[in-house]
Amino acid sequence: MAVFEASDIVEVAVRIEENGAHFYRYAVQLAGKEETKALFQHLADEEVRHQRTFAEILAGMDRNVPPEGYDGEYAAYLHNYVDNRLVFTTEAFAGELAKIRDEASALDFAIQRELDAIHYYREMRELLPADQRRAIEQIITEEKGHFKRLSEMKKRLGC
Repeated sequence: MAVFEASDIVEVAVRIEENGAHFYRYAVQLAGKEETKALFQHLADEEVRHQRTFAEILAGMDRNVPPEGYDGEYAAYLHNYVDNRLVFTTEAFAGELAKIRDEASALDFAIQRELDAIHYYREMRELLPADQRRAIEQIITEEKGHFKRLSEMKKRLGC
């Protein structure tokens, strides 16, 4: 079983946000309505800000020391979740984007990715030192807001 250090977990978070920003910029091009374009652009900007936050956390981490209470089984669970649920490789991500052809499918994809991110961040929070959890809590709150706004937009558009 591979060892999954706290820094690895935060690096994954950086990639989640990077992929999110890339997706939302792509979604702006698909959106037919100005309000949807504006929402996708706003969310792209938010993902970039989250990416910076995680990069700052990563820069302050000791890359060789597992976090307090490190549980290899728990880390293995997160590793499997990442491998089986989240999109990371350029090829896999491009394949997912190719399936998105309109505003409705972009909203569906975005809603699912926000839920996946919320789940991952809740789990990763437990592996981080207490002094770094506040930033994660804030990002979780913001991701929940993204989910809510996307769901409301989908309902408003009747998708």
